[in-house]
Amino acid sequence: MDPEGIVWMRGFLRSLARQGRAILVSSHLMSELEDTADHLVVVGRGMVIADASVAELIAAASADRVTVRTPARADAMTVLARAGAEVTATAPDVFTVSGLPPERVVSLLSENAVPFAELSAHRATLEEAYMELTRDAVEFRARVAS
Repeated sequence: MDPEGIVWMRGFLRSLARQGRAILVSSHLMSELEDTADHLVVVGRGMVIADASVAELIAAASADRVTVRTPARADAMTVLARAGAEVTATAPDVFTVSGLPPERVVSLLSENAVPFAELSAHRATLEEAYMELTRDAVEFRARVAS
């Protein structure tokens, strides 16, 4: 569809939903579903894997993941790991933190006088949530081309 058709279709589907009608859309276009749907049912190998709102699926996939940019990566990673976080270096001055909320990451770095230039909470996409949900329910896996 062209952009005008997409906008029209979204509006049409939402108007049907406002009338109390159930709308069934089967799609592999996750970004489009993220912008259109309120509630999703995810099926894998004939079984319902998830039945939740888009917001709930994205929140679950986002977890407590935070990206940190700092000139003191080693110090920052040590402080956060000691607090129970899982830390993974992703670039010379960047790492990802899992298992601690962003507020706690800021607090720990500040309390330990570890400078940081940027801290951002990760917001998963619906595609990431879907891939995580279905990782054990797919017959064929996509491989990244090298």
